[in-house]
Amino acid sequence: MDAIHQLINAMGVTNIHANQLVMLGIGLVLLYLGIARGFEPLLLIPIAMGVILANAPLADVMGHPQNMGSPFIPDKVNLWGVIYVVYFWGIKTGLFPLLIFMGVGALTDFGPLIANPKLILLGAAAQFGIFATLLGAIALGFSMNEASSIGIIGGADGPTAIFTTSQLAPHLLGPIAVAAYSYMALVPIIQPPIMRLLTTDKERRIRMEQSRVVAKRTKILFPVVVTFITILLIPSAVPLVGMLMFGNLLKECGVVDRLSKTASNELMNIVTILLGVCVGATMSANTFLKVETLKIIGLGLAAFCIGTATGVLFGKIMNVLTGGKVNPLIGAAGVSAVPMAARVAQRVGRESDPHNYLLMHAMGPNVAGVIGSAIAAGVLIAMAH
Repeated sequence: MDAIHQLINAMGVTNIHANQLVMLGIGLVLLYLGIARGFEPLLLIPIAMGVILANAPLADVMGHPQNMGSPFIPDKVNLWGVIYVVYFWGIKTGLFPLLIFMGVGALTDFGPLIANPKLILLGAAAQFGIFATLLGAIALGFSMNEASSIGIIGGADGPTAIFTTSQLAPHLLGPIAVAAYSYMALVPIIQPPIMRLLTTDKERRIRMEQSRVVAKRTKILFPVVVTFITILLIPSAVPLVGMLMFGNLLKECGVVDRLSKTASNELMNIVTILLGVCVGATMSANTFLKVETLKIIGLGLAAFCIGTATGVLFGKIMNVLTGGKVNPLIGAAGVSAVPMAARVAQRVGRESDPHNYLLMHAMGPNVAGVIGSAIAAGVLIAMAH
């Protein structure tokens, strides 16, 4: 009878709490969004499984909370949960986001930005949402480090949000990561109403001139030059920008195809799986089900909307200054959700003119936004320190 009693007490069904049931439900919702609706499935599915595993009663995949901040000591490893070991080395150290940035660089063509350098201003304008939301978060009672981590959601760049939060406010990693990737997935839903509201039909019909062809040598020099400029001006942004440019150099130099393919495929896929599961596993019921989580999600939405709006408004200014040669819609692509934001600009433009092709023009501010969000993260980390 004692053995049966112990077995019953060791069952999950007899130990599960209401808040754990809520989190398991959230995990199922994330699975639905990723599988049935196709919202960022490469990350939402691993995140969802991480949520489910972290909230399984008695599983302790992240270890006991009091031991999760302890240093890694081989003979004390039993104090850590199995997923926390990966979390510590991959996310708490900032390694996984940097590896993903290298993969993103190996997938990115900076040609549209190099061909039309003034488009970098649109990428910069779209980062305004980050700093506006930082002030809003401070006003709501968050600390400087927490507000910086929340504000970076406005860049619509998951790896940047994770890297910044892991450095400044690791206790907020779960809700910030989920908010960042959710808004990245919802770009086609959130951005179009803002873009239509701030532009006229005439502006949406503007056709832009064909971009010039960029020489191979220029594409090779670009990541090297950007890296050195970052080293000289914003050292705190070097980890993110440097890895992004390293990945791009692998792609453009043309002599290390194997490394380029590994960075953009096998390595990036492995890291994406581990990062997603680890981020989901930080969303335990005790840390996620709080009023501040709702504040973070709301502030993240505000940051993303402000970034989209400022990008479009600056696009309107550039349209006036260039004598009507810039379609303001491409300003919305200044958020760094590559290439989804550029595709949205193309789609909204074609609603007014089916023969208007804005995609390659929108890729300019889109890739500028990737650099811009990384630089913004470096600035915030420097300010916080």
